[in-house]
Amino acid sequence: MLAIASTQLGSAIAKSIFADLGPAGAATLRVGFAALILMALWRPRWRPEVYSCLPTLMAFGCALGLMNFTFYCAIERIPIGIGVALEFIGPLGLAMVNARQWLDGLWALLAAIGIILLTPLGGFTLDGWGVILALIAGGFWALYISMSARIGRALAGGEGLAWAMVIGALILLPIGITIDGPALVQPRLMLIGLAVALLSSVIAYSLELSALRVLPVQVFGVLLSLEPAAAALFGWIGLGEALSLRAMAAIALVCIAAAGAARFQVKPKLS
Repeated sequence: MLAIASTQLGSAIAKSIFADLGPAGAATLRVGFAALILMALWRPRWRPEVYSCLPTLMAFGCALGLMNFTFYCAIERIPIGIGVALEFIGPLGLAMVNARQWLDGLWALLAAIGIILLTPLGGFTLDGWGVILALIAGGFWALYISMSARIGRALAGGEGLAWAMVIGALILLPIGITIDGPALVQPRLMLIGLAVALLSSVIAYSLELSALRVLPVQVFGVLLSLEPAAAALFGWIGLGEALSLRAMAAIALVCIAAAGAARFQVKPKLS
């Protein structure tokens, strides 16, 4: 729960500076500072094992950087709660690919209804590009999960994440400089970017690792499904983003679908 709160507080803080530093700059500072902190914490060395994982690391870092960039671009246009709910379609879709029981179809149906409720039907208005960008971020999130699993099996501890964060920062740096330029080096904005990196990346990731040591994966997944609701709450408290009943119902459906997919996940049989 603390990891969820830390992540969404970081997102709300990041969105609060979009008027001074756009999504590209905010994502660049978040990933860049997170890379520096993780490199300092883990102190990874460039070893033959790391070199052999380079293609996977490149895909991991690219997914990580572009996931943050497209998500920030999305929540510039739509409320954070809706953005996170739409982004959740990525990992939820990844779970559906490995579906083995009829219940998985139910979770897919609930998520689909949630998405339909967020489309401009029946007078409901929502920025179309914001929706598309959030779904793209969800796709990068699914890729991030897949690559994270592969790197976790190949490299110990947080070494793989540290290298991937560096790669993600290098990908975002030219984008941030081109779009936001001098604003990236303003001391106030740099401090806020550091806070966002700590909250949304370093602290949240550390808390999640601690939780996974004592919680079953299914329980962890169910709790993680509360993230869209937490995002809506922080968006309302911190940014005044009030949501309609229709939007809240859509978020609730996505949360239920994610919780169900995690809770009733079938473990693969050993051959």
